[in-house]
Amino acid sequence: MIARSVCVALVCVVAVSGAASAASEVSGVPRILDADTIATGAYKIRLSGVDAPESDQVCLDAKGQPWNCGIEAREQLIKFSHDRIWSCNLVGKDRYGRQIGTCRVGNEDVSRWLVRNGWALAFRRYSTEYVSDEEVARNERRGLWAGAFIAPWDWRKRGTSTMVLGAVDVPVGAQRDLISPKTAGSPLTSGCSIKANLKRDECIYHVPGGQFYGRLKMESTSQRRWFCSEAEAEAAGCRKSKR
Repeated sequence: MIARSVCVALVCVVAVSGAASAASEVSGVPRILDADTIATGAYKIRLSGVDAPESDQVCLDAKGQPWNCGIEAREQLIKFSHDRIWSCNLVGKDRYGRQIGTCRVGNEDVSRWLVRNGWALAFRRYSTEYVSDEEVARNERRGLWAGAFIAPWDWRKRGTSTMVLGAVDVPVGAQRDLISPKTAGSPLTSGCSIKANLKRDECIYHVPGGQFYGRLKMESTSQRRWFCSEAEAEAAGCRKSKR
């Protein structure tokens, strides 16, 4: 077994190679693209075991009012990070080519912090590591759990039968409000103006002024996404339209 260490521009990678397995550790101050995706050096990393609200996702607050929960979750992670160095153990890649990693800031597991504070859910489809932390957030109505919301994996394919999660007393009409055209198919902030078309094998994004930008309709569908920056779109595995 051979160990090799490389450090470039605040990013250190330790690669361990063997006959049966490989693992990498990456360290640095990351750019936070959304609440479960970061970029550090040449790496785009999807946090393992959690699913956070999308940048274009709408939730309802404790008073039943719509709010941009995906943007807020990202902002909360930025505040938590506070330009500190992260250490990420990379364990593989997802279908978009992003690294999957478990990251720590100091002695704190970032995924655990997100779930325990209500800014992400335990992604049970892939891991049960953070289920108990989700129960704490739900019982104490932290973050998303203070109001009503759709699980991120359901938001990406939402429809009239989509389940609404949240506080014990979910506001009347919450499901209707969360998937209505006025929230589900429109940019949530002036910065979220990049359109993406998610096909089976690839994701292509379009910027304002592009040839196909106006043609791409953004109705509520699992094949459409809004992004707030090109970096965010590319971190999600999308490529820019050639025209």
